[in-house]
Amino acid sequence: MEVKEIQEKIKAANIDSIRIDFPDLHGICRSKLVPATRLEKVLEEGCNHVQATYAVDFANDVAMGTGVGDEIQWRDMTIKPDPTTFAVLPHLEGTARFISNAYGPDGEPLPMDPRYVLQRIIKRYEDQNLKPITASELEFFLFHQGGDADGKLYNASPSCVYQVNPIIDPQGILRLLQNFFLELGLEVIYINHEFFPGQFEVNWKYDHALKMADQTFTFKYVCKEVAAMNNLLLTFMGRPKTESGGSGYHIHTSVNDPNSDKNLFEDPKGKNGVSDQLMHFLGGQMAHARGMSAIIAPTINSYARFVLGAFCPYYLVWGWDNRTVYCRVPRERGSGTRVENRAPCASANPYLAMAAVLAAGLDGIENKIDPGEAVPGDVYGAEPGTYETVTFYLRDALEDLKADKVLCDALGPELIQAFVALKEHEIERYRTHVTDWEFNEYSYHL
Repeated sequence: MEVKEIQEKIKAANIDSIRIDFPDLHGICRSKLVPATRLEKVLEEGCNHVQATYAVDFANDVAMGTGVGDEIQWRDMTIKPDPTTFAVLPHLEGTARFISNAYGPDGEPLPMDPRYVLQRIIKRYEDQNLKPITASELEFFLFHQGGDADGKLYNASPSCVYQVNPIIDPQGILRLLQNFFLELGLEVIYINHEFFPGQFEVNWKYDHALKMADQTFTFKYVCKEVAAMNNLLLTFMGRPKTESGGSGYHIHTSVNDPNSDKNLFEDPKGKNGVSDQLMHFLGGQMAHARGMSAIIAPTINSYARFVLGAFCPYYLVWGWDNRTVYCRVPRERGSGTRVENRAPCASANPYLAMAAVLAAGLDGIENKIDPGEAVPGDVYGAEPGTYETVTFYLRDALEDLKADKVLCDALGPELIQAFVALKEHEIERYRTHVTDWEFNEYSYHL
């Protein structure tokens, strides 16, 4: 988008403020607000931030050993807007935004910038004349915030799956979100109440992988901001309460011909109507399932989601249109031919999650990795020990990530160093934290 066109949009929408947004390693939206009158300057010069933004954890601590803090004397980086991402934010009066990339003092992209990491992996597909297409399927929970109902589920009634009405959505949040997303260019397919009380899901149309990551990043922060503006807490935690289930982030992927836009995962003459390329991509997912676990399930809480019978992965197997497996190949063919990785947690950074899934798939395509045989039926009922399980702890997932040379090389040593150090810091804080369960369990007797 040219500057003149952006200026016209700013004038037409009466915009006075612009957010310069970028994702940190968690996928949290970090920003600076600038006056709209500084449009040309900010497009040219960007905004300065400290690189240690990539080392800040959820408790506002700065993790050591990330390579972006004291090791580089708390050096600055420049956050430069991508003009193609300009959008008016419909939920904030007079406000627009850009999504940005991070650059070092030498003007080169920062290798720990999640958006740049994804762009670099997409470029590897493009170099092979392939166009990666993805779709995000995200679940979340809504809680009341403030007043007498603080902390209670927005809808606490069971058996409300696939309902949309004023009983389960008394404040009309779903319609509000739908219309905001349509204004932002997300082609919403449907919204519904999910399986667990207070849980909802939004699906929108597939797109180019970078555009989909940008849309997913936008989706997540707009959801949280709109909820907060309506005295609600919306969370993408993997499993927010012991008594509830978990929220997933299913990533659907296909590969198109960049010229014809034909879906290369379809082959009417192939087994079940899919191509060898799909099978090899699937093989990459299975081969790197353990290695990418820390990226796609990035919090300690993410692993509380992996339980039998909860429609999330438990065993590392794949199947045809089977919702009990790690990777599913849905029944749709034509442009809908795709691989669905069901393992990612809703809390995952969309740029890093897509980067990991695409890197694993590309390794499968390049090395013609065989995914093995599909598993039929409800795999949750399999005899224990029949199949390998997913990783159940973040600490183990980090070791698997460090051992996966293909993924580490694809994501880059700088990103891996920063991510692992940040997560090891999180694990150590958790290890030394005394929970209510421990006090209630032990204090009386010991």
